[in-house]
Amino acid sequence: MKLFPFRRPSAPPEAKASRTQGLVALISGHRPVWTPRDYGALAREGYLRNAVAHRCVRLVAEAVGQVSFTLLDAGREVGDHPLTEPLAQPSPKLSGTAFLEALSAHLMIAGNAYVEAVAIQGEPRELHVLRPDRMRVVPGADGWAEAYEYSAGGRAVRFVQEGPGVPPILHVALFNPLDDHYGAPPLEAAQIALDLHNAAGAWNKALLDNAARPSGALVYGGSGNLSDEQFERLKEELEANFAGAANAGRPLLLEGGLDWRPLSLSPKDMDFLEAKNAAAREIALAFGVPPMMLGIPGDATYANYAEASRVLWRQTVLPLARRLGNDLAGWLSPAYGETRLRLEPDLDAIEALSTEREALWRRVSEASFLTDDEKRQAVGYGIAG
Repeated sequence: MKLFPFRRPSAPPEAKASRTQGLVALISGHRPVWTPRDYGALAREGYLRNAVAHRCVRLVAEAVGQVSFTLLDAGREVGDHPLTEPLAQPSPKLSGTAFLEALSAHLMIAGNAYVEAVAIQGEPRELHVLRPDRMRVVPGADGWAEAYEYSAGGRAVRFVQEGPGVPPILHVALFNPLDDHYGAPPLEAAQIALDLHNAAGAWNKALLDNAARPSGALVYGGSGNLSDEQFERLKEELEANFAGAANAGRPLLLEGGLDWRPLSLSPKDMDFLEAKNAAAREIALAFGVPPMMLGIPGDATYANYAEASRVLWRQTVLPLARRLGNDLAGWLSPAYGETRLRLEPDLDAIEALSTEREALWRRVSEASFLTDDEKRQAVGYGIAG
């Protein structure tokens, strides 16, 4: 088993595998009032339990996964190149689309994404996406990362970054003004709105379980107070016979001077539905997803769905795709003796942008003062080689 640039003499030359695949992690935690700002809690309360956050992450990650890239060398398009092979099929169990989806999802949830390169004779053959919550940056004397440590199941694997060729770990981090090594995820910025949205859903669920009515008060109009035995018996009868959705609408039979007085607070007064929609918009805002694409009622920011789709691609998907393409190309290029390789999204393959691309082609084709190479550059193509 080998991982570039380190080799184990006992491993056969053709063997390749991720050094982290044998590790197993056991995760435990608790549920606080406010979601902690860590990967596990945000993933559980956000991606796994909140439909809006889940859809935002899936919408962005799946869109990035569908992006086709064009390899450029000093601005010129490159045809067949070995760098594209590990990106097309990063590993036997992971396609290129799933690879980009996983990287994008980790950035949305954790703000960090890590890729391990498995190489044979200095050439990357497999790429493995590693979980951000298991990775730790090991700073060097100059303050920058000199190694990465992947821990799980009580064991750890250290990846030293120094050495010839491709570093074993690629770390992609979103900007964080308060940390030199780790990125800030959009899900963390939406934490308050996320907790409000989840709390509103829990309130509505509890309300439905209680016959969709607010609680009330039983007032004893007799002389003196109820005895402890009478109080406990009355409480048990109410819980057994009148609480829960199965007892919705059941008439309440009172005796012994008891009077039922419902509380004046109602779901309409509290306006939980509008508060929930407002929280959903804030979550969508943090991820850069137009609320119209999430089906949130009352949103009229965009003229139509097609315009909202173009905004999603232009302002969210394409910047993230370019970031990943440039980082991957810059990371893998030294293995092939190249320094100027770039991966650029192929805008022609994006259906949501077909209308504006058609308008751009029309304007450029009618510009008689441009050469053919200048026209190619103006519409995003490299210079014809």
